[in-house]
Amino acid sequence: KMGKRKVLFRAAALALAAVMTFSWGPSKFVKADSVDSDQYLALGADLSSKEKQTVLELLGVSNTSDYTLITVTNKEEHDYLGDYLSSKVIGSRALSSVTVKKTDGGSGVNVTTENITYCTEGMYKNALVTAGIKDAEVKVAGPFKISGTAALVGVMKSYEQMTGKKIPEKSKDAATDELITTGEVSESIGKEDAEKLIADVKQKVAEDNLKTPAEIGEAIDESAKDLEINLSDADRQKIQELMDKISDLNLNVDQLKEQAKDIYNKLNDSGFFEKVKSWFSGFVDTIKGIFS
Repeated sequence: KMGKRKVLFRAAALALAAVMTFSWGPSKFVKADSVDSDQYLALGADLSSKEKQTVLELLGVSNTSDYTLITVTNKEEHDYLGDYLSSKVIGSRALSSVTVKKTDGGSGVNVTTENITYCTEGMYKNALVTAGIKDAEVKVAGPFKISGTAALVGVMKSYEQMTGKKIPEKSKDAATDELITTGEVSESIGKEDAEKLIADVKQKVAEDNLKTPAEIGEAIDESAKDLEINLSDADRQKIQELMDKISDLNLNVDQLKEQAKDIYNKLNDSGFFEKVKSWFSGFVDTIKGIFS
């Protein structure tokens, strides 16, 4: 049986998992004819009138007519998530909601959350970039503290309609796996380290076109060492299985860095300061050796 924390993280993963392999009609979409086809609002179908008003306020939506409106149902969650989670964990109400706005090229994927407790903005961002989402501002909100069940269903549906292109099923599946795995690994090493570790390994897989389990395993060990993270065998295996899947996507490393720039900037800064610290420590030891 899953522990309470694991259940919560997996429940939060519904937000993304519900859509990653779910199919919405034909492979091409026709962009919605709306007031602003680059601005979408996806609402959980089971929100009460009061809950809906709360969510709209948290999302900063004053006039819904300014958005292309999408409704996300609990059935949509169950149609896909039945393969991942029990019906009890999935729940019976679609409550979490999102706005998705297209932004200028090179601006990256930016995520903010309100009343979403169990997955960080960075976890969502990492997974969405893996799914191929580019240059978008995403806001996720619940009417009260919830896991975010319906939210990313809305993100994916909105993005597909916004661009007129279907996200490949294997990209959706890999992104689902990434969010779930990051959440589970974070139970052991913390959320920020989990975000950085997954991003760093993913960069290595993309940059060096790693394909074999041995190559990917070495990349995991190298990233963990560089970030001074102690991984359990179980967590290492989870990341290995995830990266085996991601390696099949042939991700563009420059796009990864551009779309999740704040995460990769943190990694670069961390690596730089660690190198300076190491060099300075060695320098001091050398000086001490000379005078002794």
